[in-house]
Amino acid sequence: MTEALAVEIGREGLYTALKISAPILGLGLLVGLAVGIFQAVTQIHELTLTFVPKIFVTALVLLFFMPWMLREIIGFTTRVITLIGTF
Repeated sequence: MTEALAVEIGREGLYTALKISAPILGLGLLVGLAVGIFQAVTQIHELTLTFVPKIFVTALVLLFFMPWMLREIIGFTTRVITLIGTF
């Protein structure tokens, strides 16, 4: 295995991890921002008010994006396994 191949596998792994986590983190951030604005406007500072909507949205995003996430992970794993022969 050359250094370039190791760097390429690492780069592709990091890119895949970022691509898979982006929908969950992005929508969680938007919901957190919306709840934060709501709390600032209404002056209601309840900790569970921020926690429950984020958990609910995260669960919905996981249910919706899980097939795509699995395809991405399986594709990356398949590419790495096919490269085992070159090591």
